[in-house]
Amino acid sequence: MVVEEGLDEYSQDGTVDLKGNPVLRSNRGGWTACSFVVENLVIMAVEEGLDEYSQDGTVDLKGNPVLRSKRGGWTACSFVVVYEVFERMAYYGIQSNLIIYLTKKLHQGTVTSSNNVTNWVGAIWLTPILGAYIADAHLGRYWTFICSSIIYLLGMSVLTLSVSIPSLKPPPCHDTNLENCKKASNLQLAVFYGALYTLAVGTGGTKPNISTIGADQFDDFHPKEKAQKLSFFNWWMFSIFFGTFFANTVLVWLQDNVGWTLGYALPTLGLAISIGIFVSGTPFYRHKVPTGSPFSGMAQVILASVRKWRVPLPNDQKELYELDSAVYGKKGNYRIDSTPTLRFLNKAAVKTGSTSSWMLCSVTQVEETKQMVRMLPILVSTFVPCVMLAQVNTLFVKQGTTLQRKIGSFKIPPASLIAFVTFSMLVSIVLYDRFFVKIIRKWTKNPRGITLLQRMGIGMVLHTLLMAVASIIERHRLSVAREHGVVQNAGQVPLSIFILLPQFVLMGVADAFIEVAKIEFFYDQAPENMKSLGTSYSMTTIGVGSLLSSFLLSTVSHVTKENGHHGWILNNLNDSHLDYYYAFLSLLSFSNFIFFLFLSQSYVYKAEVSDSIQVLTEELKATRLRALDGDQNNQ
Repeated sequence: MVVEEGLDEYSQDGTVDLKGNPVLRSNRGGWTACSFVVENLVIMAVEEGLDEYSQDGTVDLKGNPVLRSKRGGWTACSFVVVYEVFERMAYYGIQSNLIIYLTKKLHQGTVTSSNNVTNWVGAIWLTPILGAYIADAHLGRYWTFICSSIIYLLGMSVLTLSVSIPSLKPPPCHDTNLENCKKASNLQLAVFYGALYTLAVGTGGTKPNISTIGADQFDDFHPKEKAQKLSFFNWWMFSIFFGTFFANTVLVWLQDNVGWTLGYALPTLGLAISIGIFVSGTPFYRHKVPTGSPFSGMAQVILASVRKWRVPLPNDQKELYELDSAVYGKKGNYRIDSTPTLRFLNKAAVKTGSTSSWMLCSVTQVEETKQMVRMLPILVSTFVPCVMLAQVNTLFVKQGTTLQRKIGSFKIPPASLIAFVTFSMLVSIVLYDRFFVKIIRKWTKNPRGITLLQRMGIGMVLHTLLMAVASIIERHRLSVAREHGVVQNAGQVPLSIFILLPQFVLMGVADAFIEVAKIEFFYDQAPENMKSLGTSYSMTTIGVGSLLSSFLLSTVSHVTKENGHHGWILNNLNDSHLDYYYAFLSLLSFSNFIFFLFLSQSYVYKAEVSDSIQVLTEELKATRLRALDGDQNNQ
């Protein structure tokens, strides 16, 4: 009886403590000790990837669950990142020097050529909305990307032909007064712009999906992979601007000094190579299954709320309509609890007897809609920073054409200064990711160092500063032009092109803050089944910002020439007042920053939902504390 009841206090199997002393059965071993072992085994299993299948609902192309060790992670992302290097080389090989081609080869003026560039860039960045819809609702991200890539390559090929065949462009003209040059015919413009906008349609399907495909390779329900995703967007931007750097140095030099045929043929070849690289990584990708149109789901919530605007909300949120957790689990999604923000939309989940999807929506569907709606004010506040960005490929480059560009026998292409935007951004991203974040998070306790909105705000301040600097530099350039009598004849100003360097470098530093944070913010804050749409939000800002730039440039040019005034923006930049225009943009940027501060104060971040291991760890810690309390009471 003594043995059976455990009254023999010391263990009988020869176990001892670390000092070699016999151990009391009541103080050591048993379930108390086992709780510590179980905790460590669970954590090790998760960290080492022994939970073999991904937990976020990703599958292979046949719809089968994927093994974590076989697909996804940095192995799959390597193909995506290398693709982006080549694709960015192709895209920026066209965009960076486009204003020079429009001016020198199609004989367009400053305002017309600048607006044609920004209108095209606007289309490039707005079409991702359509691409995101097709991916989320119908084809999925992978097949949408593949089909769009074919259209993209077709547009690039026709564009290369249009700059190569003499009959598809007007005859050369070396007159400094563009009014004396023969303009391009309607057919020539149709072929050229037809190719440009075909290319835009293709990028509409590639841009919102390629970055999302890369992010999908990391499982949010796995702590190690979730941590890796935090750095993914920084290195994603690094790959983008590595390709951009090559385009802004090698390709623009070839276009200016060798010929536009070779200068456009190489980007086209680069795009073909990048598509081949992406396809070769197919066996390693994880895929998210299309879950239906996000626009339809959002429309259902809004319409149901409006139709039930008189219906009172229940006091108990549990009375709202919701699906079982198992339904979401099968789709790799999760259920979201109701929140007090945007309460009006909660009416969509109030039960009234109707089961129509346009009259009754689940709480999760309502909360997903709220997440997308909450981001709209932030979306609007990022339009103006994109206006600043639009100046790089237009007026900044045009300024460079008026300055001395020779170093010995080497002539610097004006568009090559954009490489300094790329370089300063690359350096800033690395310094930010490797040093700033590690230092600042010791105080903030935020894994990102600072919040995404704080990072965006810093970028807006830098935009305000750089436009002020650009205004000062332009004022100096105009004063030198007047001193040397090259105002009326549009002659070369005896200043080095490198006086423009500060505005290009500051743009790169600013974008390291705002552009990276913007992409990550809209992806991170979007619901799981609307990630492509969330990514398209960040691209939409560039599109709208580019179109807004066209509107501002045309309006300012028109208004400042009214009533016989000289005008701020003319074909002859030496006789213009770009310094006034840049000062105006600096004030606009500052005003927008104040607006952004107001919005960011009231923004509520989406709650983290995939920290299951953290929850489990906390539960085990609680078990440990209860066990220790029990031991102390026994003693």
